[in-house]
Amino acid sequence: MIRDFFLGFIKIHILYHAAKGPIYGAEMARELGRHGYDISPGTLYPTLHGLEQAGYLTSETRVVAGRRRKYYRITPKGRGALAEARARIAELVHEVLEE
Repeated sequence: MIRDFFLGFIKIHILYHAAKGPIYGAEMARELGRHGYDISPGTLYPTLHGLEQAGYLTSETRVVAGRRRKYYRITPKGRGALAEARARIAELVHEVLEE
C-alpha cells in the first residue's frame, strides 16, 4: 500500500517538473532521488510511458551526444490534473498537519 502512495507522489512530481519544462528519465530519477525516492528504471520508465498513454504527457526523441533521449512535456490534460492534485494536496496537508 505504501508503494502505491509513493507512486502517486512520484506521478505528481513528474507532472510538476514537466510543467516547468521538458524532462527526461535520467534527470527525473536524479530529481526524485533528491527527494528521497529510490526509483528504479523499471518503475520510472513505465510510469512515464503510462502518463503519456493516458494523455498527461507528450514526448519527442532528440539525439544528445550521439544518443537518443526521449523528452516529455506536460499536455493540457496533464496541467488540469496537476491543478486538481495541487488543490487536493493543499486540503490534505491542511487537514493532516493541523490535527
